[in-house]
Amino acid sequence: MRFLFVLILLAGTGIGLLYPWAMTNFSGREIGTWRVYEQGRFKPLTVSLAGRDAPVRVLVDLTARAERIVSQQRTVLTLTAASNGRTVLASTLQFNHVDNPRQVSPQLPDKIFRDEAGVIASVNSGPYTFTVGPGDAEDIPMRAVDLVLRSGVGETDRRARPVGISLMAVGLIGFLLTLRSRGGRPDNPNSQPPPPRWGRGAK
Repeated sequence: MRFLFVLILLAGTGIGLLYPWAMTNFSGREIGTWRVYEQGRFKPLTVSLAGRDAPVRVLVDLTARAERIVSQQRTVLTLTAASNGRTVLASTLQFNHVDNPRQVSPQLPDKIFRDEAGVIASVNSGPYTFTVGPGDAEDIPMRAVDLVLRSGVGETDRRARPVGISLMAVGLIGFLLTLRSRGGRPDNPNSQPPPPRWGRGAK
């Protein structure tokens, strides 16, 4: 039973954590990465997209001098994407769910935190303007902000995360119960060495 619960726990981890992460970061192909904030200044970015790029996932990499982002549920960055004067994507980014940021360099304390701004499902060929700006979160030691676009991305099944978390809970609870039940079992009499047949202590 213990092995079964371990398998359930691993399956839940794969479905609830690894699958959404892989779909976000690796599905499709990367169109490009652009610096939109540096030396205290934000700058809008215009990128030409083609209809064959759809759907396009919009990711934002925040480089900050911090171990984690504590935004207290406030907005760290805002992002809008527009084409032909029409807003096609508007998003607020908090970055507070990023548990394993990437390290810029072993010699630098800066870390790179990634958050998803959203997906542009339908793309009309032409220029798209992306505007990134500050939110209302304070004391975020931002060094740089990069915009990452990926085309032809797969959609993450929204049911995956809750199903995966449920399986992880079942697997973990079941595994702990097997440990507890095993600890309460009486000793097996056959596991004790036989008594000596002669000498002191013989029966």
